Amino acid sequence: MRMLVRWLLLSTALMLLTQWDSGIEVRNYGSAMLAALVIGLLNAFVRPLLILLTLPVTVLTLGLFLFVINALTFQMASSLLEGFQVHGFWHALFGSVVYSLCSIVIDAALERLFGNRSQLPPM
Repeated sequence: MRMLVRWLLLSTALMLLTQWDSGIEVRNYGSAMLAALVIGLLNAFVRPLLILLTLPVTVLTLGLFLFVINALTFQMASSLLEGFQVHGFWHALFGSVVYSLCSIVIDAALERLFGNRSQLPPM
């Protein structure tokens, strides 16, 4: 249930993001849901590989290159989907930062609502 609510809230955050940045376009809420799913999958599978491959640059820039990696995964999701478009790197950078901040706020709210998920019930 928690993952479903998180997915719906992140989709809504993506729709709201289009209101703040004209360089990010989402056709409809269904496209936003698909985009949130693809961004989540890219962050789970592709982002760790990119971080590993660019580790020297990330260390050299004291972690600031992670913003570039986030923007690249955001733009990669745009290139994979028709209903979600990001026009340019700077829009992708802004969008990925705001989307990440929304994700942090949503995770904190869901932790308060559903409780801490790291506490497993006794067996």
